[in-house]
Amino acid sequence: MPDPSLLETFPTPAEEPFVIEHVNEEFTSLCPNTGHPDFGRVVLRYCPGETCVELKSLKLYYQSFRNEGIFYEAVTNRIRDDLAELLKPQWLEVITEWKGRGGISSRIIARLGEEPGKS
Repeated sequence: MPDPSLLETFPTPAEEPFVIEHVNEEFTSLCPNTGHPDFGRVVLRYCPGETCVELKSLKLYYQSFRNEGIFYEAVTNRIRDDLAELLKPQWLEVITEWKGRGGISSRIIARLGEEPGKS
């Protein structure tokens, strides 16, 4: 089961707004229908509030999906929701890009709020 308790934070090191982007090139989970592995890339972008996510804890959190039977859309929304609850960011975006299967590749985007400077 994906485990948000693995996530840790540290205080945001700046007062002015800025955007953080972390990319995980080796995300894996399982197809809930076939049990076959799904391979993807996760792009996390956010404008922090008072805290930032610590990278080792983020890696361990992502790895907690490894044996989880979960659809792409649920993965993307779960990551967004868990990180939004933890970080309380000004803005957050999670993009998952999934390797092709049967000639179809997928890209799922889940957002919270509006990116600074885009209004």
